[in-house]
Amino acid sequence: MQDLKRLLCVIDPTVEQQPALRRAAWLAKSTGAELELFICCYNEYLSGDRFFDSPSLDKARNDVIEGNKSRLEELAEPLRKNGLNVKTTAVWDHPLYEGIVRQAARSRSDIVLKDTHHHSGLTRALLSNTDWNLIRTCLVPLWLVKPADLVADPVFIAAIDPMNQNDKPAALDDEILVVSKCLAEKANGKVHAFHSYDPRVALATATANAYIPVSLPFDEIEEQIREQHSKRFKELTGFHRIPEEQAHLISGVAHEELPALANKLAASVVVMGAVARNRWKRLFIGATAERTLEQLPCDLLIVKPDWFHTPVELAAEEAD
Repeated sequence: MQDLKRLLCVIDPTVEQQPALRRAAWLAKSTGAELELFICCYNEYLSGDRFFDSPSLDKARNDVIEGNKSRLEELAEPLRKNGLNVKTTAVWDHPLYEGIVRQAARSRSDIVLKDTHHHSGLTRALLSNTDWNLIRTCLVPLWLVKPADLVADPVFIAAIDPMNQNDKPAALDDEILVVSKCLAEKANGKVHAFHSYDPRVALATATANAYIPVSLPFDEIEEQIREQHSKRFKELTGFHRIPEEQAHLISGVAHEELPALANKLAASVVVMGAVARNRWKRLFIGATAERTLEQLPCDLLIVKPDWFHTPVELAAEEAD
């Protein structure tokens, strides 16, 4: 992430406004990275199969792809005039999220940027099935973009879990903070670190692991639990030089506290890590995380563990 070379921006050919394109152009300008504009198209009526495919269907598919390439070139031309290195790609693939993952692999992309779906009457993100599947399967960091422009001095919130709950590897917290600081530096912004804990869940964990005597009054148990979380949180934020006033350790549930903090700080981007039960099972987003992500009022950047391998089927040359 500190040396971004290739950005993949997913374009929705069905709409005029392209928030992800604006964000990707800003990031390419800030980093000097190559920007690839990408449309993945598919129509079941033109898909055919090995028994019913025909030259006319093949021509119709090619016409659709060429039309999308023309649309991409229209979007790319003003960016090139502004000094950006822009390429365009349109492919026929299905389902959409798998097509995006395969293109990211083919292009050796360092990050994928895509619009989220939104309702005009709401500020929160309404993630589609494609978004959720990309969160689970995208092999590189995934930036889900909201319609608002990035402000001049953006706030990045690094959502970390220094207690390594949900079997999340400790190194992922370091990566979340490194990515957040890198982007904030390029954008002249600030990084805030966030960690919340539910005292009820923490109490059950603590007593089950027998590191806090269950005979203590609840207030004392809660205080000891906070001290445990605070110690690990301060170690991590201190190592990454996050100022104390920008480190937020909050007692409460994440799906309430993280969106509240994002609103309070007028955050532009929340950086989170995808979690996994272990390295042999696929990444997952639990019910609590889903509620958290849906309530965020800003962009979302998902970072994967360094050992992650996508479950999407790739060609041999793409998987290398």
